[in-house]
Amino acid sequence: MGKKTSKDSTSNLFNRYVWLVDIIYRRGRITFEEINEHWQRSSLNIDGEDIPLRTFHNHRKAIEQMFDVIIECDKRGGYKYYIENSDDMEQGGVRSWLLNTFSVNNLINESHKLKNRIQFEQIPSGQEYLTAIIEAMRDNLSIEITYQSYWKDTPSTFIIEPYFVKVFKQRWYVIAFSPGMDKMIIYALDRMQYLRTTSDKFEYPKSFDPREYYTSCFGIINNDDSKPFHVRIKTNESQAKYLRSLPLHHSQEEINIGDEFVVFQYYIQPTFDFRKELLSMGSEIEVIEPEWFRNEVKAIIQEMENMYSNKENVI
Repeated sequence: MGKKTSKDSTSNLFNRYVWLVDIIYRRGRITFEEINEHWQRSSLNIDGEDIPLRTFHNHRKAIEQMFDVIIECDKRGGYKYYIENSDDMEQGGVRSWLLNTFSVNNLINESHKLKNRIQFEQIPSGQEYLTAIIEAMRDNLSIEITYQSYWKDTPSTFIIEPYFVKVFKQRWYVIAFSPGMDKMIIYALDRMQYLRTTSDKFEYPKSFDPREYYTSCFGIINNDDSKPFHVRIKTNESQAKYLRSLPLHHSQEEINIGDEFVVFQYYIQPTFDFRKELLSMGSEIEVIEPEWFRNEVKAIIQEMENMYSNKENVI
């Protein structure tokens, strides 16, 4: 954690924050000297340098501001550091994500012999902007981005006000208010070509709740002008087991259980990404209601059937 480079201000610095949280959490109570010893063995310590005490305390402050993880010092017990709110770490949210994702990755990086025996899903490029976005969120600063949309031929540069970040299907997104369009827009980090934090402050609405924003959504798409519906799907017993262990949405409930089928109900926006998720299950599920949504799925299935039936399409 020595000299800062441009990389330190992005993904490497973010990983170091998580490394510090993880090592203190796993040890329970640990001295600064012991932290430094672990740092000497860490794969993140490319230069093999010690941790400057000032840098350590700066990281403590940044971790508290970003993740609400409080690292305290027990001066009476031998100047040992510990996580004051460790009981909150297992209760979900960003703290749980920090442990379950990055801390495991750090452990594997430190156990080089295991690297080829544990496989992760890869997240495309874009993570280098994550730290800058989180810091801008912390300070309520607007950011300027150059963004290449899939639906446009050339990139555009504009200002956004970052409200929160979300990871979905191996991609990071920032959900931000666009002053130019006067509405909330979702931006994928892997489609950003440039990012600059401005000095312009924005006011984060006190009444805004990111969880509430996505409460009726499946994934990353939120149609502000769309309302949720009761969606019912029928599955075989085998697929039902998967849905029980990993629900598609927090509103999932079983409303009819037969000998060989289960009907699940959701209160959700039937968005593009939710429809794609249902179609990915193939013949394992059947959309029952609402009828218009069933017809949408049916039309796509018929289009697929026509495509596979037409041998002239085969190259």
